[in-house]
Amino acid sequence: MIDVYTWPTPNGHKVHIMLEECSLPYRVHAIDIGAGDQFKPEFLAISPNNKMPAIVDSEGPDGKPMSLFESGAILLYLAGKTGRFLPADVRGKYLALQWLMFQMGSIGPMFGQAHHFRAYARENVEYAVNRYTNEAKRLYGVMDKRLAESPYFAGEYGIADMAIFPWTRSYERQGVDIAAYPNVKRWFDIINGRPAVQRALQVLAERRKPVAQLDEKAREMLFGATQYARR
Repeated sequence: MIDVYTWPTPNGHKVHIMLEECSLPYRVHAIDIGAGDQFKPEFLAISPNNKMPAIVDSEGPDGKPMSLFESGAILLYLAGKTGRFLPADVRGKYLALQWLMFQMGSIGPMFGQAHHFRAYARENVEYAVNRYTNEAKRLYGVMDKRLAESPYFAGEYGIADMAIFPWTRSYERQGVDIAAYPNVKRWFDIINGRPAVQRALQVLAERRKPVAQLDEKAREMLFGATQYARR
């Protein structure tokens, strides 16, 4: 059994999708990042960077429990555990890994900043809004070019697609018109239509609050001094 410590965010959805696609049994433990669950000692014991998701696999590679944090590492672990969604041949493997790293190094950080300055920041910082909106559009262009060559990022559906897809669900919050990127739109619709993806997106979906409903405690936990305290 895999215990998943998570919240309905793009990084959480990555892992939910992989678990559902592989039909792995798992238990969900809600880490309410607006309430500060990510700072509790029991969560920090498995995720020292106080970020979700994290997992504990009761049947690790040596038969002993194994915990992992960082969503990209978790996807690679589950691919290794199941032998699915990561090519076995060397060329295919590294093709997939480069697009996974693209998500982790570019898509996640840049789209996240676009979300923050466009939706969450209390004051309008025009420079930041323009910088991250323009970078989001540039990255959509990179994706659109790749998806003109291939139906999926690594040729076949796999962990790179699972990692990137959840971040593209909020394209409007990134200031992006997805119709301007027809290859991304085609790919998006295909991924979004997968039954396992639809099941994954329902994990804790009822717990997610719109930006307008964030109270002062949630804002402090997400963006205030508590987030930056040394632990």
